[in-house]
Amino acid sequence: MEHQDTFLAKLTALLGPRGLTLDPDLIEPWLTDWRERYHGKALAMASPANTQELAALVKLCANHGVPIVPQGGNSGMSGGATPDGSGTSLLLSLRRMNTIRALDVQGRQITCDAGVILENLHHAAAAEGLRFPLTLGGKGSATIGGLISTNAGGTQVLRHGSMRALVLGIEAVLADGSIFNALTPLKKDNRGFDLKQLLIGSEGTLGIITGATLKLVPALADRVVVWAGAPSLQIARALLLDCEAALGDALEGFEVLPQSSLDAVLNYLPDARAPLGERHNWHILIEVAADQASADSLRDRVEAAISAAFEAELIADAVLSANEAQAEAFWILRDSIAPAERAKGPALQHDISVPVEKMPDFVDHAIAAIERAFPDHQAIAFGHLGDGNVHFHVIAPSGTERDAWEAGDGKAISRAVHDMVTAWGGSISAEHGIGQSKRAELERLSDPVALMLMRSVKKALDPDGILNPGKLVTLAPDSATA
Repeated sequence: MEHQDTFLAKLTALLGPRGLTLDPDLIEPWLTDWRERYHGKALAMASPANTQELAALVKLCANHGVPIVPQGGNSGMSGGATPDGSGTSLLLSLRRMNTIRALDVQGRQITCDAGVILENLHHAAAAEGLRFPLTLGGKGSATIGGLISTNAGGTQVLRHGSMRALVLGIEAVLADGSIFNALTPLKKDNRGFDLKQLLIGSEGTLGIITGATLKLVPALADRVVVWAGAPSLQIARALLLDCEAALGDALEGFEVLPQSSLDAVLNYLPDARAPLGERHNWHILIEVAADQASADSLRDRVEAAISAAFEAELIADAVLSANEAQAEAFWILRDSIAPAERAKGPALQHDISVPVEKMPDFVDHAIAAIERAFPDHQAIAFGHLGDGNVHFHVIAPSGTERDAWEAGDGKAISRAVHDMVTAWGGSISAEHGIGQSKRAELERLSDPVALMLMRSVKKALDPDGILNPGKLVTLAPDSATA
């Protein structure tokens, strides 16, 4: 207790009352993950104002052996920002570090703090006639640091890639409190390892990202969003290839969702309406965008592509957005799938990927296998068909008690899904990270050599294991898999 009091006294002196929270009631909302699957305790919540303050904080924690759990918007899907139940960790909030440091219009890049909210970054870029081409449903709460730490994807990966492709430079605080500064981007830099890529996707286990320089692209002058219906994912995949050939780089998004997911959203959003008059096995959301140079011909190109797809019997029905409000309404339907399902009751969400060309057959196989093995359960899949990433959800029978179900059938279901994904040459985490929810499965299914390399890197950069303990990879094999 004396050691703890000494640490807290030093932390108070460093951060002041605005930067340190000891009140349990104020900390409590940040101790549960977005999916409400994990709940922990924290010694305190620290909110440093800048990188130098954070570096001093980490050094203090290292000297006292206090674990650190970094947290951005607390909107992660794998429990990666929730402390354990011991109450010995310091919860580190990056939300005060929310400054746009610089925006280079000519260089098309923006440098910002890790705590900047994605939607605010979008606004800052738009004010200068540019945009940051990554978006997702949680853009109003997700922070840049969290998105980098999990290598987030979103709905525009088809054209622009995930965060790995958009991060030009990084600043991070390492486990000893030293600052790694690689914010200045270079087109060519061959001085050994690309250390920023090591930090991207590391979930705060190798270093705490404090700032980033990000790629911007010209603002959209126009976009057309198409909502189409198709009888199967195989046909949807053929439509994707057809659109890629006809529209090229103008094709920014290609999302698929089953009729049951649309039904759930329409029940969840009382003012929403179905875009098409008839029901379809699969619905397809296609976004086609243009900058100023090609905006005049965009709608004609989209109409021609959709007309050709009708003639090729790749579409059963379709509607093109008439204006920006309708385009946004289509995306709201897509982005509301997760909260709509959450409102229905217990469900398991699997963020998986398989080779793009195998996705339609995998979905058909996996849905049939799960519903056959677990009667009265409903399996659904939706997501980014263009990059092989599908969100595979399994919904529990009505009236199920969540905790007991997740500990029993739920665990067996996830194991079966992950076994199938692995057998099909895929990944158990496409864009949400490993966190604590998939750590044991990563240990069970990953290549032992890959795990050895990850542990070696962890041991080299965080030898005492104080950075986000219990997440992604541990210094020793996970006892849960023994």
